[in-house]
Amino acid sequence: MDSNLEQFASDNYSGICPEALDYMMKANEGSAPAYGNDEWTQKAADGFRELFEIDCEVFFVFNGTAANSLSLAALCQSYHSVICHENAHIETSECGAPEFTSNGSKLILAKGENGKLTAASIEEVLLNKRADIHYPKRKVISLTQATELATLYSIDELAAIKSLAEKHDLKIHVDGARFANAVVALNKSPAELTWKNGVDVLCFCGSKNGMALGEAIIFFDKKLAEDFAYRCKQAGQLASKMRFISAPWLGLLETGAWLKNARHANQCAEYFEQELLKIEGVEIMFPREANGVFVQLPENVITSLRAKNWLFYSFMGIGGVRLMCSWNTTIARIDEFIRDIKEAMGKTN
Repeated sequence: MDSNLEQFASDNYSGICPEALDYMMKANEGSAPAYGNDEWTQKAADGFRELFEIDCEVFFVFNGTAANSLSLAALCQSYHSVICHENAHIETSECGAPEFTSNGSKLILAKGENGKLTAASIEEVLLNKRADIHYPKRKVISLTQATELATLYSIDELAAIKSLAEKHDLKIHVDGARFANAVVALNKSPAELTWKNGVDVLCFCGSKNGMALGEAIIFFDKKLAEDFAYRCKQAGQLASKMRFISAPWLGLLETGAWLKNARHANQCAEYFEQELLKIEGVEIMFPREANGVFVQLPENVITSLRAKNWLFYSFMGIGGVRLMCSWNTTIARIDEFIRDIKEAMGKTN
C-alpha cells in the first residue's frame, strides 16, 4: 500500500490546504520584521477579533501542548488546580506538560458521559475534594470542544458550566483542537461558543484544520494575558519568523477555509458512520457529532486491517478504534476502508 494514501489515525496526518499554503507563499515574498512585528501577524490577530466579535489578546505558538500548558499556567499559580475530564488531552496525551509549565498546578479528574464534563460532575469534585490549605486550590475548569470522543458541548451545557464557574470563582479554559468542527456542527457563532458563555481563554488549533502547524491562543479576558508574551518566549514558543504561522491563519480566516475544511471533515465522518452502521457486528461507541467516529470491531478484524497497512488509533481506557476525517479526506478512501472491513467480517462469519 502506498504510504502517501490517506489514513484515518488522525487529522494531523493531512497536508496543508491550498488557502493556507497560498498565504504562506505570499508571506515568503521579500522580508518582514521578526518576532511577530509583521503585518501578517497583526492582520491575523485582528481577524480573530473580528471573528469573535470582541477585543481580545491573541498569541501564536507552534503546537497544542504548548498552547494548553502556557494558557493554563497563565490562569494558575503552582498551588492551584485544574478540573478536567478524565479523558482530556491535557491529562492523557501531554506528558505532564500542564503541570510542568505551571510549576506544579494539579489536574483533578472528573467523569462524564461521552467525554464531557457537566455542571453536576464538576460540582461533585468541588464538594468531595478537600478545600482547605492542605489541598491545591481550585482555579480552572478545562473543557475540550469538540471533545476527545468527537462529541460536543451544547450552548445549554456551556451555560450551566459558566454559572457554576461564576458561583465558585473559577476560570474556564477551552482546548479547541477541533474548535472549527464544533462551530460547524453546532451552527453557532465562535462568540456564542466562547466568551458569551464564560470562556476566558481558547486554544484554537490550526494544524488539524489545514495548516502545517500553529495554534492561536485567544484571551477574551485581556487582564489574564498580562506578560503572556514573556511566557511564550521563555518556553521557546516565540517564532522568529512568526509570519509563517500567522499568514496561514489569515488565509483560513479571510477565505472562509477554516469553516469549509471543518464542514468537509464533519461530512466525511457522518458518511463514515452511516456506512459502518450498515455492517452487521459493527458498533458505534459514542455519538458522532464532529469529525471522528469511534467504532467497536472484532479483534481479528482490527488485525486484518492493520495487516493491510491501515493506520488508526486505539486508546487505553476507551477501547475500540478511532477514525478521524480531515479537510482532504475522500469518500473513495472511506469506501476502501469499508470494503476491507466487510471482507474481514465475512471471514469472521
